[in-house]
Amino acid sequence: MTRSRILLYLVALLCAFAHSVSAGLTALVGGRLIDGFGGPPLGNSVILIDGERVTAIGQVGKLAVPKEAEVISTEGMDVLPGLWDCHVHTMLLGHSDYDHWDKTYPDRFGPDIMPAAAQQLLMAGVTSARDLGAPLKESIEVRDRINKGEIPGPTLYVSGPFIQHAPYPGTEAFRWGVKGAADGRAKVKKLAEAGVDIIKLIDQDEMTLEEVKAVVDEAHAHKLPVVAHSHRPDEIRRGLAAGVDDFEHTGLSTAPGYPEDILKAIAERTAKMSLGPLYWCPTIEGFLNYEHLIENPEA
Repeated sequence: MTRSRILLYLVALLCAFAHSVSAGLTALVGGRLIDGFGGPPLGNSVILIDGERVTAIGQVGKLAVPKEAEVISTEGMDVLPGLWDCHVHTMLLGHSDYDHWDKTYPDRFGPDIMPAAAQQLLMAGVTSARDLGAPLKESIEVRDRINKGEIPGPTLYVSGPFIQHAPYPGTEAFRWGVKGAADGRAKVKKLAEAGVDIIKLIDQDEMTLEEVKAVVDEAHAHKLPVVAHSHRPDEIRRGLAAGVDDFEHTGLSTAPGYPEDILKAIAERTAKMSLGPLYWCPTIEGFLNYEHLIENPEA
């Protein structure tokens, strides 16, 4: 078995274990620990876990394993913290024909597809993920079922439906159109009251600045961050003007480079520390547009 497969197997094993255990003492013994903070790998590691918390880290022969602990051998494996995926859509499961998918499977999103996608994330070592665009009811239910331990999956931070100028035909359940600033505020309020963690904007360059600002301001009034697509230069311009917190798909194939005015505006915004940090999430396809990254095997 290759090292990458061993590592993946162990992460999946430990993630599934951590999800299912709410009490009791467990010891992971014998593996090589990679702490995720840049520290040197620790061979023959011993990791003591009490319920869902790591309580002690040491090495075989140096850190005693309590007699009452359940011992899981990690010999020959790498042990590392769970991974984050900052941009997922659990309602999509390896499918690229959106026209077919959107009209064929909506009834299966909640009971089948989204739980299956969540489990796949967990088994790939992802223990936290942002689900940025899916039907509201199903998003809340799947997130909460995971949190209650009813189904396996990572900790999800959900946005519910996209907020945009108008939904694409047949996507009204997970794409909410905005008709004016008041409607934008009302839709964000509905999402906030339903319990979402994030507000997701898309195609904000097709909305008026007043509408986008209403969405962002209402979200911030409910202490919710706003993430926005950045496929096109005008999406970034409008997002910056409205005060979004995070841009998604930065450098996507539709715009593998940006005009100088946008780069300058981003630099100016990030310098305004009083406004808080500005985040960006390129998603993997964005990196594939740059030859120096494609040619670099470590990128």
